[in-house]
Amino acid sequence: MKLKDAKRIFRAFSDETRLRILNLLNEGELCVCDVMRVLNEPQSKISRHFGYLRKTGLVAGRKEGLWMHYKLSEQGAKLFCSFIEGLCGHSAKVDELCRDLAELKHKKKKLVACCK
Repeated sequence: MKLKDAKRIFRAFSDETRLRILNLLNEGELCVCDVMRVLNEPQSKISRHFGYLRKTGLVAGRKEGLWMHYKLSEQGAKLFCSFIEGLCGHSAKVDELCRDLAELKHKKKKLVACCK
């Protein structure tokens, strides 16, 4: 990995919205509209952050009809898990990230409606 690539990855981890997106994707592939609903953010903001994450190689995307679906890349999953473990340790949790996962699980049945 080159230093400029490492710099981009650290920038990805330094943004709250991108960190929240990575945390949700750690649960599996999601549509942009699903992430919008969980984070309660507009499509333009979520898509912009996904574009940045894609450039870093942390996420991979695929288009299905009009909708984009994203998942953590293999490298992205390893880096994200290492980052969270290093940041929080094994027992500590980040409150906001835990709330996002709870919201994702709560809304799971209502999500991906755009894809059906």
